Amino acid sequence: MSRARIVLWLSLTLRSARSFSRARFMEAQPQGPPNPAAMENGTEPCGEERPPEVQETTVTEGAAKIVFPSANEVFYNPVQEFNRDLTCAVITEFARIQLGAKGIQIKVPGEKDVQKVVVDLLEQEEDKAELKEGANLAPGDQPRTAAVRDICEEGLRVLEGLAASGLRSIRFALEVPGLRSVVANDASARAVELMHRNVQLNDVAHLVQPSQADARMLMYQHQKASERFDVIDLDPYGSPAPFLDAAVQAVSEGGLLCVTCTDMAVLAGNSGETCYSKYGAMALKSRACHEMALRIVLHSLDLHANCYQRFVVPLLSISADFYVRVFVRVFTGQAKVKASASKQALVFQCVGCGAFHLQRLGKASGASGGRVKFSAACGPPVAPECEHCGQRHQLGGPMWAEPLHDLDFVGRVLEAVSANPGRFHTAERIRGVLSVVAEELLDVPLYYTLDQLSSTIHCSTPRLLQLRSALLHAGFRVSLSHACKNAVKTDAPSSALWDIMRCWEKECPVKRERLSETSPAFRILSVEPRLQANFTIRDDANPSSRQRGLKRFQANPEANWGPRPRARPGGKAAGEAMEERRKLLQNKRKEPDEDLAQRAAQLKTFPCKRFKEGTCQRGDQCCYSHSPLTPKATAEATPTDRPEAPDQNPLGPGAAAGPGKD
Repeated sequence: MSRARIVLWLSLTLRSARSFSRARFMEAQPQGPPNPAAMENGTEPCGEERPPEVQETTVTEGAAKIVFPSANEVFYNPVQEFNRDLTCAVITEFARIQLGAKGIQIKVPGEKDVQKVVVDLLEQEEDKAELKEGANLAPGDQPRTAAVRDICEEGLRVLEGLAASGLRSIRFALEVPGLRSVVANDASARAVELMHRNVQLNDVAHLVQPSQADARMLMYQHQKASERFDVIDLDPYGSPAPFLDAAVQAVSEGGLLCVTCTDMAVLAGNSGETCYSKYGAMALKSRACHEMALRIVLHSLDLHANCYQRFVVPLLSISADFYVRVFVRVFTGQAKVKASASKQALVFQCVGCGAFHLQRLGKASGASGGRVKFSAACGPPVAPECEHCGQRHQLGGPMWAEPLHDLDFVGRVLEAVSANPGRFHTAERIRGVLSVVAEELLDVPLYYTLDQLSSTIHCSTPRLLQLRSALLHAGFRVSLSHACKNAVKTDAPSSALWDIMRCWEKECPVKRERLSETSPAFRILSVEPRLQANFTIRDDANPSSRQRGLKRFQANPEANWGPRPRARPGGKAAGEAMEERRKLLQNKRKEPDEDLAQRAAQLKTFPCKRFKEGTCQRGDQCCYSHSPLTPKATAEATPTDRPEAPDQNPLGPGAAAGPGKD
């Protein structure tokens, strides 16, 4: 036997002996009792080994009860309960419309007078959405009904592309009637395992089908008309941009597409180039950034749909908390797609006073024979400099310039939620938000804010009712916006709005001597108003939602609320350590009060460069030093300054000696 074979035989023999000894040792060890805490929380191993310290939490939301790890292995954010409640309400009304066309009534727990609501909805929706006329019921026939938890063979097929724990899909099965199936998909194996447990826990395995796949590939596999989903819900962590192309192809004709965007920093203008790469539009920093975010998302959805001869019709668009949520229907039609360019617009916004003007990308005009002729729009609508303050304009967009909501549909959802307030935990907030949405001016994109108008000319802020009354007295329309608490949405031109603010400034004068001649405030106030404003309070200036005291703009839902961290395998960033980190990073850019004096003393050790040049006019108020320093002190204070030539002349009378001089 060769030497190599002998060595191999000895190594295998020793390895077998070690394995046998380890097994005998483990058998001899006493087995401890099961962990009572683990048994109470239901954390016994289920197909895989987990660390003993990882526990699970049971959460009850709506009619669903789910279990998810206390560690951040599967994503869950309780703050978005409003999002999920609103989605259940919207899909319920959509199911009422779709099944009503087939002669099927839905039965919602706690709701009364179902027959009347269904008939009313069906009559209006057939005229508006051009639904195909269903089979009419004979006078003596009993209508078919669909209830929650039951499979409706002609019902809706729902897909939740990024389901995580499956909470949203389970709530659909337990709270939304008229469903045929719900596919709860996620790419994480841990999330799919958790979904299986939660589906069994809520006894909805006959309706909810967990799936592990890439959401894009799953939707691309359902492009055929017979395999499309009637409802697709996308609630990703961050931007939904990677999923939009597949979603507009996988939703059925007239189907419902629900999209959430939580990357508000991008959509609100903090990174315009990133917004363009994701949504095909430039976002601007403005007071109306939340509504502009909604319109950019709708523009992106319509742009993706146009590639496949499809177009979107918004039903409801909401800006809430730290995200935006849109509900749109997707239709197919080449003629309607041609009109999409005339539905988009660019935004010219002044960097000084904030006045904005919209420029449509396309123009639709009537032609002979009742035809519609489409052509390029003419522009721009503004000069290079703002007519009010002389500052330059920024260009943003394109964005959706048509209405954000379907008021008929919003009214149906509002009526259903108001008639059955015990159905949702956030019903009070849904009523308030939808009431403000129903009062918004649909044909007026974007808005101004009270603080923006007053801070531009440095005057005191008028009351909301005073400004609204002045606009109404002048013959303009005005409304609030659900996206901002002190918004003023009006069809008045910016010139009329600044005339009203000039009249207000005459009642609360500004000290003109403190204004710079090049400032927007000086240039705006130097023009006499051509419109004489009347600030007498009108009865119709106070909107109905405000008079009824509805919860229109909710305060912070909980402590340290906001976007949660991304789920991680093993939940490394969860628990108490995560809460401590969140508290530590709050106000991270704000200097503590006790360091301000120390920082001021430190800055006084550095010479003022403007003083050396003879241009500093702050005097003693300057945070830097104006006194001549010795060469040693100067070298210690400014070690990186370059030494000047020794024969250089002084910079001027009273100038301090530069570094390196004697």
